[in-house]
Amino acid sequence: MKFRDDLQAAAQAAGEAVLPALVGIGTQGPVGSGFVIAEGRVLTSAHNLRPRARSLHFGDGSSADGGTATTDLGSDLAVLAAETGGVAPLAWAEEGPRIGELVFAAARPGGAGPLLSLGMVAALDQSFPGPAGRLIQGGFLHTAPLPHGASGGPVLNLEGRLIGINTRRMGEGFYAALGLGAQLRQRVERLIQGEVPTRSWLGVGLLPAVMAARLRQAVGLPERPGLLVREVIPEGPATAAGLRQGDLLVAAQGRPLGALDDLHSLLAELSVGTAVRLGVVRGAEELEVEVVVAAEPERQEWRGRPHGRRGPHSG
Repeated sequence: MKFRDDLQAAAQAAGEAVLPALVGIGTQGPVGSGFVIAEGRVLTSAHNLRPRARSLHFGDGSSADGGTATTDLGSDLAVLAAETGGVAPLAWAEEGPRIGELVFAAARPGGAGPLLSLGMVAALDQSFPGPAGRLIQGGFLHTAPLPHGASGGPVLNLEGRLIGINTRRMGEGFYAALGLGAQLRQRVERLIQGEVPTRSWLGVGLLPAVMAARLRQAVGLPERPGLLVREVIPEGPATAAGLRQGDLLVAAQGRPLGALDDLHSLLAELSVGTAVRLGVVRGAEELEVEVVVAAEPERQEWRGRPHGRRGPHSG
């Protein structure tokens, strides 16, 4: 009885804290959710910012057009400028999620709801594909039931404080969320200030090792672990270095490239302007190509690729 009463009290307190701050994103169907993170600022998932989907719906029944968006596609985060009408922002928790911890998840899908559900942290240290083609790290899975249009909504601890941001449904009853940590808070705070993150970039679209092996086998080339260059961006660093569509990237800075994560992890360590040595297989010929990484171009809008769709991954 005491556990039930305590849980009921926690749910009511969490609802009082979060429901006024919830924001629905979109006008045609349940595009997504968001929440007030600072005065005049709404945090949501970057993949929610589809064309004509920036209508914001607040808890008092009012609606507004979202203003300037500062996005971090690499983390699937976006902050929208909007008149928030004095709504109290959600407060960050002091600690991130823990395995087995009870959590509340909230959503206002496209303005419907609001919804508040209870679940448990099922797994930590998860990664999942983001809208920019790079794997997002530092996530966790929870079991709180959520409808379509819940991405961008908050995950709260039993004290009603923010420990994560819902990102995508994973199937089998799980939902993936970005977990609270120093890096997440820093990214969000920079977005609130209007700072767009800079990431190192080769200027290629890549296919993962499994697909690369199949394509090489189909054209009679020997199997090699590596990432297949499906696209070379005009005027990008890879073009300047002479990389070609069909090249197989097998190593970078002497490290084997067996998965997309291997390349993305390396790029995260490199500053813009750094030269990276790539081991390349072109047909049956083995080459070493040096590419000077550049800053990834700003992309203020989601480019229209469905979230998680298979296709060339950026690098």
